[in-house]
Amino acid sequence: MPISVGDKIPDVTIKTIGPDGPEDISTGDIFSGKRVVLFGVPGAFTPGCSNTHMPGFVIKADKVLEKADTLACMAVNDAFVMRAWQKDQNAQAILMLADGNAELTRALGMEKDASAACMGIRSLRFALIAEDGVVSYVGIDTERGVVDKSSVDTILQHLPS
Repeated sequence: MPISVGDKIPDVTIKTIGPDGPEDISTGDIFSGKRVVLFGVPGAFTPGCSNTHMPGFVIKADKVLEKADTLACMAVNDAFVMRAWQKDQNAQAILMLADGNAELTRALGMEKDASAACMGIRSLRFALIAEDGVVSYVGIDTERGVVDKSSVDTILQHLPS
C-alpha cells in the first residue's frame, strides 16, 4: 500500500554521492524539521524520466525551493548513476538519492516489478511533499508515459507559500 497523506516518512538509510563517492544518508536527516519535495522515477536515463519528468523539476527548481527546503529525486539506481544523471540533466539544485536496493521504495509502498522488461524492482513515478517528515501531498502516475500527478506544476500547486 503506497504511503498516504498524514503518514510519516519511514526512516531508511540510502545513498547519495559525495565528493569522495557514495555516502549514507538517512531519510530522518533529509526530512526532519524541513519541508521536502521528493519525486521518484522508474530509472535514471530512461526516456520518460529524462525527457519529461526531470526537466520540469530542473527548470522550476528555484520556484520549488522558494517554498521548500529540499528538492530531492530518488530512483532504484546506484549513487554513481544518479550523479551521472544529475550532471547530464544539469540538476545540481536537486538532491539525488540512490535507492539501489529499493529499500526506501518498498518502505514507501512505491515499488513495481519491472522484471518482464529485465529491470527488476523499480519505483513508481510519484512525487510527494512532506512537512517535518509527514506527508501532506502524494501523487502517483500509473499510466505509462504520463507525468501528471507527479509533475513539478502539480507540486507547485500543492506547496503552501
